[in-house]
Amino acid sequence: MQIISQYSELKRLKNALTNANTAFIIIYGRRNYGKSTLIKQALDKDDLYFIADQTEARHQIARFADVVAEKIPGFNKVIYTNWRTLFETLNLRLQKRLNICIDEFPYLVKSDPGLPAIITEAIDNKWNRRFSLIISGSAQQLMEGLVTNSSSPFLGRANEIFKIQAMEPSKLRQVLRCSAIEAVEEYSVWGGSPRYWELRFNEKSLEDALRNHLLSPQGALYDEPAKLFSDDMRDTAQSFSLISLIAAGNNRLSEIAEMIGKPTTSLISPLDKLLTLGYIEREIAYSEIRNPKKSMYRIVDPFIRFYFTFVTPYRSMIETGRADYVINQIQKQFQQYVSYTWERICRQAVTSMKFNGITFKPASKWWASSKNPVGFDILSESTDGNYLLVGDCNWGDKIYGTKTKFKELEDKAASLPFLNNKTVIPVLFVRETDKKENNVYTPNDLLYTT
Repeated sequence: MQIISQYSELKRLKNALTNANTAFIIIYGRRNYGKSTLIKQALDKDDLYFIADQTEARHQIARFADVVAEKIPGFNKVIYTNWRTLFETLNLRLQKRLNICIDEFPYLVKSDPGLPAIITEAIDNKWNRRFSLIISGSAQQLMEGLVTNSSSPFLGRANEIFKIQAMEPSKLRQVLRCSAIEAVEEYSVWGGSPRYWELRFNEKSLEDALRNHLLSPQGALYDEPAKLFSDDMRDTAQSFSLISLIAAGNNRLSEIAEMIGKPTTSLISPLDKLLTLGYIEREIAYSEIRNPKKSMYRIVDPFIRFYFTFVTPYRSMIETGRADYVINQIQKQFQQYVSYTWERICRQAVTSMKFNGITFKPASKWWASSKNPVGFDILSESTDGNYLLVGDCNWGDKIYGTKTKFKELEDKAASLPFLNNKTVIPVLFVRETDKKENNVYTPNDLLYTT
């Protein structure tokens, strides 16, 4: 099964290719997020698609000429010494307009750093008047630098820029045709990658998918984090160390520094890179000033979190064929593990919902301390500043007696130092409940399908 990219992105890309005489389009995002699938769905049979590799520039130029020769016979009979000559010749020999995609563009830039300037020259001098050009890549930092850096030759020249994001858990529910509860559980493992969803779809059960793709040295995803990190990082060993420590419960900067044996100042930059790439987040308690000493680092990418919780610590057992033991450990811890994913889904949903007809700002967490021994999974101020949403996220057994739960939330909220006469609205986000009530939400409410 091939999962189709989000319809709005596909429509936007097709429009860009159709409406402009010649378009220059940039597409980037993490590996396996569906960039190539999106592009291939937008291209016609007469268009050209070239995927780069990590060989030398002259070899890649020759490979590209071979692809062009499928549409222009004999194009590859000439030796092109550089990309400028190739693009000039291509423009002269094309008889009709078409679209060209260069996928994994960062590989070409590594072998020839001057290529972006040559493409810019081609655009400015109309060498591409007979073809639209799409460049795509998984190296997020390099690609983002090409479109945002003030010194980049591409700045201001692209007709469209797509940053492909993770897909939503509600989409996974549609793909797997499962219940909302099962979708939360599956999303806790696979995250928002369409490629991982395809692998899961082709297996009979979650356990089968884990055994075949993650808990086997021959599994398609067994070394996936190493591939992901190598796209954007030179020192993947440090990234593995940092994420492993966070997965093990070392969430404060001081704890991570102590465990890794380095000063805190030396870790801020590599942690910020992981944060920028979307693997971790710096969680800050509601109303606290953004300060590393008052924040917690958490793994937010579900797949990476699962991998470093259940694969990395057990690699020796996996390598020696003891997947049964690892499955047993997963089963023991799984519901507790999923509860964090459920919390994040609930917090992210707050701004798109109304509670008692009131809209709220982005939600945060409030954790207990020696001064305030009261914690909340969700805190959010209303957009008018008059209300405070206080929420509890529960991924345990079916909930009974919600009135008691609401009263507990209101009583706890009374001690908050920043309440400031706001009206408290208590909310429950639960795995299951005995009956549907106002301000009680289940996965069915948050992962609805259309």
